[in-house]
Amino acid sequence: MAVIQSTEKGVQLLARLMRAEAEGEGELGMLMVGNTGVNRVLSNCLDFTQLRSIDDMVFQSPGGFEATQKGYFYQRAREKDIQLAQRVIQGERFHPATNSLWFFEPAEGCPAQ
Repeated sequence: MAVIQSTEKGVQLLARLMRAEAEGEGELGMLMVGNTGVNRVLSNCLDFTQLRSIDDMVFQSPGGFEATQKGYFYQRAREKDIQLAQRVIQGERFHPATNSLWFFEPAEGCPAQ
């Protein structure tokens, strides 16, 4: 059962966001971006009180995702990316993004944990 409502368009939109934000971080990085997005739709706090859909979350302004301002984001979603998006919409969680609302890549390498 899905943890948030989604349409085919929403799944593709989330897939494109995950790829554009974290393709270089591999599958796990993309899944964690997806977790962060789903968490924003589920939450009703801080900067995310008006988000009710994937579309709202992806294009939130201010405070949305930088990738939406890059041409790469607007490429068609690949089947592999769609499958990853469906996994997070269905409720799969990936540590440390289990309950995260934000993410960033530190300037230096991340610690092992």
